[in-house]
Amino acid sequence: MELSKSGANTAFNYGYLIKKIYPYIKPVMFRVILGIVVAIPLGLLDGLTAFVLKPYIDIVVNGHPAVYKSFTITREAFAAIIPWLIIVFAVVQGALKYINNYLVDWVSLKISNAIKMDLFKKLTSLDSKFFDENTSGIVLTRFLSDPDTASRSFIDSLKLLLTSAVSSLGLIFVLLYNGWKLAGIAIVVLCCAFLPVVWIRKKIKKVSNANAVLGGSINTNLNETYHGNKIMTGFGLQDKLNAKFDNQIRESFNLSISLTKRVGWMSPIMHLIASIGIAIVMVFGNKLLMSGEMTTGNFASFITSLLLLYKPIKDLGNTLTNLQNIFVAMSRVFELFDLVPEIKDKENTIELKEVNEGIKFEDVCFEYEENKPILKNISFSVPKGNVIALVGNSGGGKSTIVNLLPRFYDIKSGSIKIDDTDIRDFSLSSLRANISEVFQDNFLFSGTIRDNILMGKFNASEEEIQKVVEGAHLGEFISSLENGLDTVIGERGTTLSGGQRQRVAIARAMLKNAPVIILDEATSALDNKSEEIVQRALENLMQGKTVFVIAHRLSTIKNADEIIVINEGKLVERGTHEELVNKENGQYKYLYEMQFKKTV
Repeated sequence: MELSKSGANTAFNYGYLIKKIYPYIKPVMFRVILGIVVAIPLGLLDGLTAFVLKPYIDIVVNGHPAVYKSFTITREAFAAIIPWLIIVFAVVQGALKYINNYLVDWVSLKISNAIKMDLFKKLTSLDSKFFDENTSGIVLTRFLSDPDTASRSFIDSLKLLLTSAVSSLGLIFVLLYNGWKLAGIAIVVLCCAFLPVVWIRKKIKKVSNANAVLGGSINTNLNETYHGNKIMTGFGLQDKLNAKFDNQIRESFNLSISLTKRVGWMSPIMHLIASIGIAIVMVFGNKLLMSGEMTTGNFASFITSLLLLYKPIKDLGNTLTNLQNIFVAMSRVFELFDLVPEIKDKENTIELKEVNEGIKFEDVCFEYEENKPILKNISFSVPKGNVIALVGNSGGGKSTIVNLLPRFYDIKSGSIKIDDTDIRDFSLSSLRANISEVFQDNFLFSGTIRDNILMGKFNASEEEIQKVVEGAHLGEFISSLENGLDTVIGERGTTLSGGQRQRVAIARAMLKNAPVIILDEATSALDNKSEEIVQRALENLMQGKTVFVIAHRLSTIKNADEIIVINEGKLVERGTHEELVNKENGQYKYLYEMQFKKTV
């Protein structure tokens, strides 16, 4: 699946999205409910302010004592109480806000982290085709940024939604308490302020998806600039990369402004609707006040409530708008969970414990893209313990052949068998446990040399580690380091030379001790001295193994049990070095003579 082409098709299916995110909310439900409980009085405090204004105006300003049954509140007593009530109000409101914010952040982070963890598990389960089709930038955006928007922003928006809703209800109660006739007018007008929210859903979805794709492209650009800094500097690509990034930033700006142009009018429209409501209320309120149907306190409390109501109503509108964007991100997140790897275990797989006879390729055909064949009816066999070399022109399909053995990709037709059993009948874990790879550019993870070697066998003893260190000819190099095997090598092992990285990878493969070894151009990028050391390490690795070797330097494969020549996806020649180099007009002979500039 190409992530850049996903459309967040479930963005408006709110019931589906809530159902999908509920399992992540359920473990923290107690704190969610506690946050809701705290949000209710926090929202009601706005209404309390307006509610207290009526007795303040009537008792303190107008001097009318309040009589409650046999208890009378005098003007002086109420005036003395009010300052202390303000302080208590501020303390309670501050404490509730702190508790509410803490609960929201705690819950949001827990949910976000749980989603990210499950997404990472999904990412590690996907096959090579997924990584071929998607850039690192779009993967980072979809697997890291969207979960934050979908979960953390969702909970925060729910908090704002609840607080604003409770505040609005509290203020509406005060409106009804002070004058139900005016309250009806105000509520109808203010409800109209929500209409624009419905109109902008599709535009938010379109821009949000476009921004996700563009964000991925920007991340990819930054990633490539970081890892390709030497090429950038050596080829003077700074201006070109700056221009590319400038175009991306401009496009991002245009997308954001496009949304602003279509959404930005919402706030002024809501403000206009609220102002119209206030104006209408004041017209009718003035008549009620002059006719004596409302007291000054009632009217002041009503107007204050109405003015205070504008903020939560506006917040509700903005929150609902934000929720549209959040639901789009949520839809993109749960699209990722629906990804199914093409390479997976079939039902009733068996475990591959060892290789007893050998490996067979039978009429294997393969294509990365439909109707564009890469391999065409490839057939050969490799007896257990033999070394087979694959040679040929670049792009002929050599690396593809060895990538099919551990099922990084699946064949289109034919079969690959180990001991006469199709590799698709084995579990992926057991199949790959029996195969070790050493590539031209071996990936080392950030951490120490020991960490990278132990990836071959996590529970290896110190004795086993030292044995593979010596077998990979790393001993002298390791002893020269202050921290030895515990030396931190940096991201991708950039602090090591090419030969040192290769030998760490060889030690890792030795520790895995798999019966099948794949060597894909393992020495082609090294100088002569490094190649000689690495070649000796490879010979130690290959002892007693069934080995597939792809080699650019033909001198390194003279002793292979069989050499297979691949050209344009077809097997064109096979035999030993001596047989092929003496074959008249043979392709291997031609490649060998071209490389060594002499007639054999």
